[in-house]
Amino acid sequence: MRSARLGVFFLLAAACGFLAPGAGAQDGAAKNESAAAKPIVTVGALAVSMPEFELAVRQAMRKKFYHGKVPEAQVVELQREVADQIVNQTLLLDEAKRRGIQPRAEKMKLAVSGFDERYGSSANWKENRERMLGQVVPELERRDVLGQLEQSVRDVPVPKEEEVAAFYDGRKDLFTEPEKLRLSLILLKVDPSSGKVVWDKAKEEGQAIHKRLLAGADFAELAKLHSGDESASRGGDMGYLHRGMLPEDLQVKVDSFKLGEIQEPMVTLHGVAILRVDERVPPKLRAYKDVRDRAADLLRRERGDRAWQDLIAKLRKNTPFTIQEERFAELAARLQ
Repeated sequence: MRSARLGVFFLLAAACGFLAPGAGAQDGAAKNESAAAKPIVTVGALAVSMPEFELAVRQAMRKKFYHGKVPEAQVVELQREVADQIVNQTLLLDEAKRRGIQPRAEKMKLAVSGFDERYGSSANWKENRERMLGQVVPELERRDVLGQLEQSVRDVPVPKEEEVAAFYDGRKDLFTEPEKLRLSLILLKVDPSSGKVVWDKAKEEGQAIHKRLLAGADFAELAKLHSGDESASRGGDMGYLHRGMLPEDLQVKVDSFKLGEIQEPMVTLHGVAILRVDERVPPKLRAYKDVRDRAADLLRRERGDRAWQDLIAKLRKNTPFTIQEERFAELAARLQ
């Protein structure tokens, strides 16, 4: 029972992406520590001890956070996330078994062939092949079973035409092209690390160019002569930009610009910029006939997501499990 329990646990960790190369070397220590440890997560017959849980959390840290260090404010949330995934994957494995889902032998055979092809020349692989496959293949089989279960649950019926039309009518935001802006730019490039003298010189040059533009100079010609942006060869024409493509603070400023008005030079991260809004294209709802297939696909995908989440919620409701969150603080102190 003990080895089977650990097998399921490490499968869950691997399926969630928690196990990294070398994690198995810690297995023996985890087993010894967990012998007398009180479970922190239980799901039906499965009981996960604190050392086992800590291993999964540490693997999650290495995967999710830069340098494997979790911000203090997120330690508890990360533990909750790992615990929930252990619960969900255990319940889903049991559900797959109830449905009679079996791993696909041909897929497993191809996976083993891939390992042999990749590592066949390694002396370590030749010496330990059977032992390694004995650990890896069961995990691959269970992942395959879980994948088949998810695919079957998400494979909902193709929606009827009236359902697709109703979805389109109720979610027009999904089929609306956002507002577009056409901008022209003259950028006097400055290295961000440059000193005040360099920046002041760029500002002065920007003011001089701005005066020339107000006096009637051609924007495109001055852009070709002075701009350091890649749009210079096009006379400063940046083309059409959708809302959200500009930095938020710049977008706020651009929203207040009048069409065709040449703006005062602005200091940006990359230098001194002179902008002109050449065109505003308002949001446009695409016709149903043009997006019908996309609407049907989005609706079916949304229903598949809901079916999957509903299954998980049902399994969690009908199967006893416990997560002792009050013990998260005990582990949090060791994770810092």
